[in-house]
Amino acid sequence: MAIAKLSEQLINQIAAGEVIERPASVVKELLENALDAGATRVDVRLEQGGVRLIQISDNGSGIYRDEMPLALSRHATSKIACMDDLEALHTLGFRGEALPSIASVSRLSLTSMVADERNGWRLTGDGSDIFREAAPASHPVGTTVEVRDLFFNVPARRKFVRTERTEYNHCENVIRTQAAACPEVAFSLRHNDRVTLDLPAADDPGERVRALLGDAFLEHATPVDEQRAGLALSGWLGSPTQSRAQPDQQFFFVNGRAIRDRVLAAAVRKAYQDVLYHGRHPMFVLDLELDPTQVDVNAHPTKQEVRFRESRMVHDFIFHSLHKALAALRPGDSGHAAAVPDMGAPAPSGRPMPMPAQADRPLSGLGVPGAGGGYAPPREPRLEPVGRDPGFGAAWAEFRGTSAVAEVRPAAYDTPMPSATSGAPAADPDGMPPLGFALGQVAETFILSESPRGLIVVDMHAAHERITYERLKREWEGARVTSQPLLVPETLDVTPAEAELAEERADLLGELGFELDRAGPETLTLRAAPALLRGQDTAQLVRDVLADLAADGYSHRAEGAMNAVLGTIACHGSVRSGRRLTLPEMNQLLRDMEATERSGQCNHGRPTWVELDHSALDRLFLRGR
Repeated sequence: MAIAKLSEQLINQIAAGEVIERPASVVKELLENALDAGATRVDVRLEQGGVRLIQISDNGSGIYRDEMPLALSRHATSKIACMDDLEALHTLGFRGEALPSIASVSRLSLTSMVADERNGWRLTGDGSDIFREAAPASHPVGTTVEVRDLFFNVPARRKFVRTERTEYNHCENVIRTQAAACPEVAFSLRHNDRVTLDLPAADDPGERVRALLGDAFLEHATPVDEQRAGLALSGWLGSPTQSRAQPDQQFFFVNGRAIRDRVLAAAVRKAYQDVLYHGRHPMFVLDLELDPTQVDVNAHPTKQEVRFRESRMVHDFIFHSLHKALAALRPGDSGHAAAVPDMGAPAPSGRPMPMPAQADRPLSGLGVPGAGGGYAPPREPRLEPVGRDPGFGAAWAEFRGTSAVAEVRPAAYDTPMPSATSGAPAADPDGMPPLGFALGQVAETFILSESPRGLIVVDMHAAHERITYERLKREWEGARVTSQPLLVPETLDVTPAEAELAEERADLLGELGFELDRAGPETLTLRAAPALLRGQDTAQLVRDVLADLAADGYSHRAEGAMNAVLGTIACHGSVRSGRRLTLPEMNQLLRDMEATERSGQCNHGRPTWVELDHSALDRLFLRGR
């Protein structure tokens, strides 16, 4: 075929293939135009999931009659005029492709009025690149775009449209996402002539979040407000116990633009890694503000992905901000969720059956019958040492610099109680600590405690595991990484680019405990590795770290592997089910939980405690009915 210039309609249809994937793509582009026009109210109407009709009306500034044909022309926009404008964008839409692309694959009608004109004007098209002359039309100040029969002239694209319910859900998600970013704007949605979403404008962003995610989210969410080095992060972090099976309640905005970015996703994932149950996803609403010149929003046709000029700085800022917010939670804080999480069917616990009580052992720390018919104070044995694990113990011993196998054992909980014989606190209830005072044990696994709000149930192994894990992490960070020479250096086959990277980032790899030499164009020699990772596949870990460094400029794999080992040590070194504790021991565990970061979850993400407040207890027993 001879080289020939494509028709304007085909050019627009090709562009539509990049930006118009489904009805929700149309909704997104038109919403962005409405918001850029200064609208304070946007009404959306859909039929058949948006395939038959998408109508979006706004009360923005409107479009002048002589500019309406330009609005439907490719690469015509009022939002940029030069490269400097493109590099410092403050608007949502800017490419000048949306309306002409939509018009090329649908029957489009554009009606608009500006404040200084006597009437509005309407421009219509039939899917070709020819539009009728604008005609007078009755319309308030603002704009209405009506899109009918999407993909009617592109049958191949129409085949990829899903069911009406699926397409509607995508459209609704777009509106909800934009509504979260703009609480000052009112949004409404009608589907098949039925109102399905009505969000009035809100002066308080929290009220919009409450309307979108519910009272429970906001009640247990942790506010975030951090600023550093020209970056500002604000919003709400959902409690780990409010996690979900899918990442469907996650809103992240950059300068008001809803985006998906792996740098941001990695930072959030790392912040939650020690508190989230495996396979679960957190809920959050976060907004990152930074200089527009530091972020490229032109990295993707749909404008849903961005590129940061200083991605490492952005990643570290977000991670440390979220990590700080989650670590600061303590029992009793308003953001600390103690609700029972919904994680599906429980797995078998595998804990041993309680052993029959022996005559010479106290019963659950509550005392044994005394000669006078009452209860004598219980004996207070210290927690027994746990069994040793030669593999982890040896690694821990080397890290600690000791010659013997280290033995991780629970601390003795010796703090006296106001009244150990009765189990009732002597202090005034108004002076109770957040987790209250212990009453006893259930199944030698759970601690029952009375708090100022009601009844607390603590999984003693999960709670002590978190306490031990955080202590080990602090000790590990204080001593830094101990590198151990390999008895036999290991040869690694890598790509030339990875070999170059290993040389360039030798200092960083050394901080992680790895000593690497380049032995050839595609060969590295591993001479030393972190002592705590002895026995693991460190060669593969090095390859994974190099892959992360090549892709993102940073890697958390080595730190994650070390934390996994520390977590195993903490699990092996924590008090287990079937262990009877005295009341002082139980209460010291509660006090340690109140002083420990992330104490609401063990390092596997399981909850460590739940609470039944007084109203919940009343409901259980139908009191007041």
